[in-house]
Amino acid sequence: MATTFWADGKHEVRAVWLTTIGGLDWPHSYAQSAHSIEKQKNELRDMLDKLQLANINTVLLQTRVRATTIYPSDIEPWDGCMSGIPGKTPGYDPLEFAIDECHKRGMELHAWVVSIPIGKWNGYGCRQLRKKRPDIVKRIADEGFVNPEKTAAADYIASICAEITEKYDIDGIHLDYIRYPETWQGRIDVVKGRKNITRIVEKVATEVKARKPWVKMSCSPVGKHDDLARFSSYGWNARTKVCQDAQKWLADGLMDQLYPMMYFRGNQYFPFAVDWKENDCGKAVASGLGIYFLSPKEKDWDINVLRRQLHFLKDAGLGQAFFRCKFLLDNVKGIYDIIKDEVNVFPAIVPEIQSPNNADDVMPPLSLHLVKGNGIDRLSWNDTKPYPQTDGRYHLFNIYMSESYPVDTDNPSNLIATRWTKTSIDIPVTNRRKPIHYAVTATNRYGQESKATCTAAPATSSALDVEGMLPCNGTTLQLPHKTESSDAEYLAIESIAGNIIATLPYSTQEANVASIPEGFYVVRSLNRKGASHRIGFFIIKR
Repeated sequence: MATTFWADGKHEVRAVWLTTIGGLDWPHSYAQSAHSIEKQKNELRDMLDKLQLANINTVLLQTRVRATTIYPSDIEPWDGCMSGIPGKTPGYDPLEFAIDECHKRGMELHAWVVSIPIGKWNGYGCRQLRKKRPDIVKRIADEGFVNPEKTAAADYIASICAEITEKYDIDGIHLDYIRYPETWQGRIDVVKGRKNITRIVEKVATEVKARKPWVKMSCSPVGKHDDLARFSSYGWNARTKVCQDAQKWLADGLMDQLYPMMYFRGNQYFPFAVDWKENDCGKAVASGLGIYFLSPKEKDWDINVLRRQLHFLKDAGLGQAFFRCKFLLDNVKGIYDIIKDEVNVFPAIVPEIQSPNNADDVMPPLSLHLVKGNGIDRLSWNDTKPYPQTDGRYHLFNIYMSESYPVDTDNPSNLIATRWTKTSIDIPVTNRRKPIHYAVTATNRYGQESKATCTAAPATSSALDVEGMLPCNGTTLQLPHKTESSDAEYLAIESIAGNIIATLPYSTQEANVASIPEGFYVVRSLNRKGASHRIGFFIIKR
């Protein structure tokens, strides 16, 4: 079962909402030829490179837009944001491309599915859905919506999520606007309303998990769950106003993560953020941050509003999610610089989710090798249980680096790469003044991490500032010649942490170390009075 442990700074959701509707975040140009396809792809590559530099680890990509999609669907038509023409293919699969590019950079990609709104009544997606499924469509003013009060609506939305899950190597399904519209006509019975919305969530979760149980279920509820004892939501909250019972969805296992849209400040932000944390059920909650309000064209917030919120989230053990991607990458009022240089200085691992049937522990990588080159350290290893990439159950790898040995994998500052898909990596090394040590762990698709496999213990005098290493063939340790004046009678074999592993007689120039495990050790001499002198260091490797 998943454990709440990500307040350590090593485990944290760092997400962006990447909007495709109207090309608000991506794409900025239409794909209508081989040249324009590549241009559109390069736009996304550039964006992901910048997000990677800011140590963002989760991309929420708008995949279902308004009863339209950015992938070739058997259920709904193409959105016009990719090709410029609604219903027309852009000539490639943007969702598959985005998944591959995110995974190359160690990022998760969650398919953002706009659930209830289907656009203008006479818009392309709404018109197509009205023709095909008039039974689940409701009109409010000049907008169309999937009607949550129709039982078949749950089946329809779930079929879209099932199609995405089945066809693509996604890491999550992210339900947006999974609620009653604020413009809903007539009074809503909130008890029945919550049942209607929960029915959709249950159906989606069932269909997704049946196909790929490691795919994370999440949603973006309204930023205030409900009124608090001391702070009112002023009529705008998830549970009572729009029938989103999101905290219960976490508790009941229907959601693995939440991304509440907390686009507020002051007492409308902090108390409600605490409420989300106190009711997280040991799962990841990432606060949605309204960075678009920094823009002078919006509310022109002072940058310190977001800076305070970001540091609060770190202290509280909550994740971060930025709306929208464009405002982050445009560095509005320096927000990107703050994220990259002040807040997300090191990479972070997305918290694990509960796996079914208490899945076996993940085994660490095997045979970790290091080859030092000119300015490059090349690490390579073997997977303990390699799976074919096509079945989605493959292992990923986290890489750590430190000047200390053994590498402390609990220290987030030692983490240099996450969710690495290959079994080798080239690491640039400049101005090497001290020896560098590496460790690699494996994770499964649920995020469960193995123990670490480290590079070999230091074996040179320069690494440990000693005169030399003592020869050892794995069973016999060669000792320096014992002088006549020496009164040492015993040898103490210690780990590098200072723990005594064994005590051996010191009578000859050889010591039997066959019963001592592989590793790096310190050997000391001991006399009857307990005086100790370091003789040297040795490595046991068999």
